[in-house]
Amino acid sequence: MSKRLALMFVIVTLMTASVYYYMTRKRGSERTQQTFAFLRDPASRPDLMIKAGTQCDSAPFIFPSDGMVGFIWDDSFRPGHRHQGIDIFSGTDIGVTPVVATYPGYLTRQSDWKSTLIIRVPDDPLQVGRQIWVYYTHMADPQGNSFISPDFPAGTSEIYVEAGRFLGYQGDYSGDPNNPVGVHLHISIVKDDGFGKFTNELEIENTYDPSPYFGLLLNANENTDTIPVCN
Repeated sequence: MSKRLALMFVIVTLMTASVYYYMTRKRGSERTQQTFAFLRDPASRPDLMIKAGTQCDSAPFIFPSDGMVGFIWDDSFRPGHRHQGIDIFSGTDIGVTPVVATYPGYLTRQSDWKSTLIIRVPDDPLQVGRQIWVYYTHMADPQGNSFISPDFPAGTSEIYVEAGRFLGYQGDYSGDPNNPVGVHLHISIVKDDGFGKFTNELEIENTYDPSPYFGLLLNANENTDTIPVCN
């Protein structure tokens, strides 16, 4: 490769990286500012709160916890990061705000899960015959003391739950006691692997856009800056 071609390659690479950085930083920046303002004073924005059990626009899923949707699907917190679900902030202390099942299904809590549950939905309400999984996490304190209901001890497998069933409370567990994530519920809709198991929720490609399930604008590519609220 000639020096000129090499220089052009570097310039194009830097320009592409700069545009990507600008777009990901720009997307959701206003929403992020509103989220932090809410967390500083939750009582100041009751209009942003959605109550647990609310069904928006006849969507199939009910809202799983009282709170404000601060971060949505495909939000970006840093270059290269893509958020796989939605974060619901209650504005309360840990272990206070209940979390309920958003849709009927079969609940599993693996033996090493301190703050996490997953519910298998055999028939996706948006595509009959497709199996999906609904993932709930951060339901523990920073040290990993669980806020999950004692009805679902570690090792629980395939327990049927109805929509609205109490699952536990919002927490701030991150896996690192020195770096809690802030009190919220993270929930995502996870793809099946085709063999009856859930895929890795940490990869956004393994999750579905939650917007049609909740009847809210929860896709950061379509909702770049506003806090989703239920009409």
